[in-house]
Amino acid sequence: MPQKIHFTASESPEALAALEQLRARYGDAGEDASVIVALGGDGFMLQVLHLFLGRDVPIYGMNFGSIGFLMNEYREDGLPERLEAATPARVHPLLMRAESHGEWIEALAFNDVSLLRETRQTAKLSISLDGKVRLKELICDGILISTPAGSTAYNLSAHGPILPIEAALLAMTPLSAFRPRRWRGALLPRQANIRVDILEPAKRPVSATADSFEVRDVTRVEIAEDRSTSMAMLFDADHSLDERILAEQFHY
Repeated sequence: MPQKIHFTASESPEALAALEQLRARYGDAGEDASVIVALGGDGFMLQVLHLFLGRDVPIYGMNFGSIGFLMNEYREDGLPERLEAATPARVHPLLMRAESHGEWIEALAFNDVSLLRETRQTAKLSISLDGKVRLKELICDGILISTPAGSTAYNLSAHGPILPIEAALLAMTPLSAFRPRRWRGALLPRQANIRVDILEPAKRPVSATADSFEVRDVTRVEIAEDRSTSMAMLFDADHSLDERILAEQFHY
């Protein structure tokens, strides 16, 4: 059965030009689409995942960004055949619940949840897992909790572990840990309920960000994988997301 394609693009001139070429060649199914083709970089892919959340339509990205880890190579020819042969990878987001000024705010993150200091003062955090305090006081610039799909993004730059896409794990990675200085983070089961309490929040304010959604001046953040929500991403059969994650670990 032929794919019904809807094309969407980032604001880059190159992506917009490709959008017009692809629509002229393949048409655009709009709301009736059975697959979304996203033209842009990894950041745009995250926007598209959030935009089409709940529609259960797979997303196939073609790269017009810098890295394009979550994207496929751009080629105009043979797109229906590539879509038909593509390998799916189903990703689940993290649900972040952040308390700020007495209000609870929720957001989803397909890549990571980051807690970052807002001022020159280092952050002081207390970390609990499933109701048990595991780290009474962490002095740092911040901390990341990453999904397998997000483990190759900011998490990798912070020297966190790369996780295979099917791994039932989350990566917790500190940013410039001062005390305990040698703490390198932890691998957590995906069903873990994570709680981060901000110590001395008035003196050491902290923000919390789920992908691109930021909450300022948080006092407590709760994070857990949302298994009831998922999105399917499509990758060329010879360059699946699993293969990219493996290749990244042997890149030098």
